[in-house]
Amino acid sequence: MKLRLTLCLLAATLTTQAEVSLPKIFSSHMVLQRDMPIHIWGSATPGESITATFHNLTNTATTDAAGRWSLYLPPQPAGGPYTLTVHSTNTITYEDILLGDLWFASGQSNMEMPLSGFEPDTQIDNAEKEIAAANYPNIRLLRIDKDASDYPREDVKSATGWSLCTPDTAKDFSAVAYFFARDLQKALADKQQHIPIGLIDSTWGGTPAEAWTSMNALGANAALTPVFATRAEKMDHEPTVIRFEALDKQAHAEGKSTPERDWHPNPDSWRPAALYNAMVAPFTPLPIKGVIWYQGEANSVLNMVGLYDKLFPTLIEDWRSHWAQGNFPFLYVQISAFGSTPKENWGELRDAQRKTLSLANTGMAVTIDIGNEHNVHPANKQAVGERLSLLARRFVYNEDITPSGPLFRLAYPDKGAMHVWFDNAQGLHAKLGAPEGFEVAGADRVFLRANAHIEHTADGDTVVVASPAIPNPQYVRYAWPNFPQANLYNGANLPAATFTSLQPPTQP
Repeated sequence: MKLRLTLCLLAATLTTQAEVSLPKIFSSHMVLQRDMPIHIWGSATPGESITATFHNLTNTATTDAAGRWSLYLPPQPAGGPYTLTVHSTNTITYEDILLGDLWFASGQSNMEMPLSGFEPDTQIDNAEKEIAAANYPNIRLLRIDKDASDYPREDVKSATGWSLCTPDTAKDFSAVAYFFARDLQKALADKQQHIPIGLIDSTWGGTPAEAWTSMNALGANAALTPVFATRAEKMDHEPTVIRFEALDKQAHAEGKSTPERDWHPNPDSWRPAALYNAMVAPFTPLPIKGVIWYQGEANSVLNMVGLYDKLFPTLIEDWRSHWAQGNFPFLYVQISAFGSTPKENWGELRDAQRKTLSLANTGMAVTIDIGNEHNVHPANKQAVGERLSLLARRFVYNEDITPSGPLFRLAYPDKGAMHVWFDNAQGLHAKLGAPEGFEVAGADRVFLRANAHIEHTADGDTVVVASPAIPNPQYVRYAWPNFPQANLYNGANLPAATFTSLQPPTQP
């Protein structure tokens, strides 16, 4: 009897161990990337034979000594719905799968902010109307739960599972990502390109770029060493935060009021590489069309902002390296205007984002004109999504449109003024009067407010900037304060980006 029971338990254990599984990022209703090899992977008992069938395509694999398996199916054009079946000692079936374009949406709270908004005073413009209209069956949504890890994960902790875009699913999803996909899909349909779009919402509010970058990339760049010093300072501060939280909890339990304290982040969310490990690494085996990114506010503090022109390009190149599919499109938002505090420098951060356009296949959506001086979360997320979609339409889908507002090209001094040239400058104009937001500096590099006017020449439109207080200007900058008054646009009614012609000193 005991022998029979032992054999039964052993058989049950072997059966359980043999069951094939896939990562949580696979489910019914998902989007797989069109026109690229279709990658399917998972785990089972070591030495197990795995068969996958999708849209009349079949391939097999055998698990390795660690129980992992991986296989590819040939590229396929946009279409569906199709069924994916993975078979071993058990069978997994996912239905209603579309082939289309898969976009990975990530960053901090302005990308995380859902259609339903945050608290009552932080809402999306026309939220109820937008939610009610969010019926797009060929837009599919996957939202990832927040998580942090000390090592790269092979799977996410948990996810909602893929779903069709409906009012019920869209209300809790990234508003920027939703508006991006909606506007992009409509524009493609106008060109008779009916392409399903998949969106992965992997976001965490109030997080710095170093948390989204792998440890290998951070450690390989000596210029990023201050990232770790800043982390050490925060670790010293964490016991105080924990003590304050305990005191506040006790006061609340006793019915007493609690003092107002400065906002502080979840310590896990600020660990270098922690969010990359948990919320990015699991997706790197999955072919994607590209990334949309909205982050930077958390890196604007004075002791860290000077690193962003090195940190942000490192993040982009790091992700591209781990995805191993070349320089895929990386489209990002230049952070908006916000009153903030003197402890932060949003102008320098925005300029670092502008300079990151030197990387191949990147695009920047400028949002300086939609900011809220008193709320870090602008309500007009429709404009943000639309401007990201313009970049995609131009650089990814090859539509002949103006993709962004004026971008600084060069500046030179002549006859007591700085002459500024821009790309995307056709139809250059200032709204409501003369151009505002310009400053000039002399050799001492001290910037003062300046007057500006637009000159239309046969060679193009330029802005001429001068100040009577600086007779020999050498440098010029635009939209530099945290919340600037800036009104320069091009003919496509898109705003000019923050910039400075002053280059940082060369490191010895």
